[in-house]
Amino acid sequence: MRILLVEDDEILSDGIARAMRLAGYALDHTSSGLDADHALETIAFDLLILDLGLPRIDGLEVLRRLRARNQMLPVLILTARDRLEDRVTGLDFGADDYMTKPFDLPELEARVRALLRRGRTNSNVEVVYGPLRFDTVGRRVTVGDLQVDLSARELAVLEVLLQRGGSIVSKEQLIEHMYGWDEEVSHNAMEVNVHRLRKKLEPAGVNIRTIRGLGYLLESQS
Repeated sequence: MRILLVEDDEILSDGIARAMRLAGYALDHTSSGLDADHALETIAFDLLILDLGLPRIDGLEVLRRLRARNQMLPVLILTARDRLEDRVTGLDFGADDYMTKPFDLPELEARVRALLRRGRTNSNVEVVYGPLRFDTVGRRVTVGDLQVDLSARELAVLEVLLQRGGSIVSKEQLIEHMYGWDEEVSHNAMEVNVHRLRKKLEPAGVNIRTIRGLGYLLESQS
C-alpha cells in the first residue's frame, strides 16, 4: 500500500513516516499543497493523509481538486483545526475521516488500517494463495494454524507478488511499490529481501522463482 502524507511540520511528518514504514507501507511526503496536487495527478496512491494549513494552496483545495478529478482514494484529514464547523466542512469536501492534533499514534495507525480496508475494491481482506493466507489489514501471514514471521519489508514484497499473482514482477516494480521518494534502495537490498522471504515461504509450499533478466514469479507447489 502506498500512502501520501501532506504535512508541513517536519518533526511530525518524520514521526508519522517512520511509523507507517515500520508497518510495511510505502510512504511519500510533501509539505506543499501544490506539490501534493501534482503528485496526486501523476501517481496512484492508496491513501492520502492531509493537513489543512498548507503553503501555496490549503488542504481543502487539494481535496476539492482530488474529488473533482473523480479520484476516490480514501482521505484522512489530520489537522489542528478542531471546531465542529471545520470537521463538517472537511467531510463535506469529501474526506473519509477527520483527526485533530495532538493525536495518539496507535489511533492514527488503526484509522489508516480501517481506511485502507474500506478503500479496497475487493471487500475480502484475506488473500489466499495455495496453502498461504495473507491478512492484508492485520498484516499477518499464516499457513494452516501456524503464523509465518515476516519483517515489514518481507510482507511488502509478498503483498506486491500476491497482487500480481501469476505475473512476473520486476525489481523496479517492487522498488516503486515499496519505497517512498526519499528512501534510497539498491537492487542488491531488494534481492536480500526476496531471498529471505523465499526461505520462509518454501516450507509452506510457496516458491518465488527468479526469472533471469525479468524479475520474480510467485508459484504454489500445490
